[in-house]
Amino acid sequence: MAISKALATVLLATFCASPVRGFVPPTHTHRSPSQGVYSATSEHSPSYATVDDADEATKSTSSESLTLFSPCKINLFLRIIRKRPDGFHDLASLFQAVGFGDTLRLSPTEGDADEFSCNMEGVPTDSTNLVLRALELMRRRTGRDDAFFEADLVKRVPAQAGLGGGSANAATAMWGANELMGRPATLDQLIEWSGELGSDITFFLSRGTAYCTGRGEVMTPVDPPIPSGARLSIVKPDLGLSTPRVFAALDYDRLSEEDPEGLRDAFLREGVVDAPDGCYVNDLEQPAFDCLPQLKALKEELLEVEGFDHVMMSGSGTSIFCIGEPADAEAFMKEFDGRDGVSVFNSEFINREEGCWFVDPEEN
Repeated sequence: MAISKALATVLLATFCASPVRGFVPPTHTHRSPSQGVYSATSEHSPSYATVDDADEATKSTSSESLTLFSPCKINLFLRIIRKRPDGFHDLASLFQAVGFGDTLRLSPTEGDADEFSCNMEGVPTDSTNLVLRALELMRRRTGRDDAFFEADLVKRVPAQAGLGGGSANAATAMWGANELMGRPATLDQLIEWSGELGSDITFFLSRGTAYCTGRGEVMTPVDPPIPSGARLSIVKPDLGLSTPRVFAALDYDRLSEEDPEGLRDAFLREGVVDAPDGCYVNDLEQPAFDCLPQLKALKEELLEVEGFDHVMMSGSGTSIFCIGEPADAEAFMKEFDGRDGVSVFNSEFINREEGCWFVDPEEN
């Protein structure tokens, strides 16, 4: 039997109010870097709780659906530590959520299969899509074989950008499905299960800032997270680079020797603006720039823009983020966003309240 309309109505009466909307999950205490680590492969003891307060959910949310913001991320630094025997790489990185992202509308359906649609051409709509894989994972892990959903994804985050758009979509689908099923899983369990889908998904179940190691799935939350509101511009050329191609071009002799924990501590101590340029390390810039020299040229242009404090490629590329705001915003947008083959997304750092999902800052 599928999720009943009555059950969905009761569940949505317990969601906490927020513009996108945020929702109250089971009681959970986040741990700081000194208190513990969440791993997508570790085991966590379940904990369940009821919700004491209830506000009516709005923002395009009927009694049978959720509309959720799916943020992207940047890597404030990214160190490649070693290549592992299984062919993956151990890394260390400080991830930060950004208020540029997609929108996922999720509704329970009485059918016997998930239905998925997406506005962006080229996004797979079959079982390979991470949203559908996340919904299937939730059914399998919770034992709710009768829970099927209609999912509509409005994408803005481009592919092969180093922004984690697909990973965020999967985490958002896991969170939303758990809410609509009556919260059969704790946040710890969602974190544990997320590693089955991919390396970056675990991060999006943090509050917005996390130190990630292993393949990226071992997450140490930073709590409280880096304050929201810091401005940045994301510049994305219409050039794609697959992660395997970038790693294939990696020169291990040219890796940084900076201690990743020292880099993390410097960011948390100094802040993203005042942290020295030397803290902005991305070991994947070298192979990405070797593959696409025009990407290196774009970064060099952005370094010359007055008002930006730091400029670096995010993840495996090809997006380049610029911390700060250009002194002449109109001229900057005309020069870069007006250029053929380049898109600019102006945004800010975000985090989420304890117990609520991420909020689109444009909706505040």
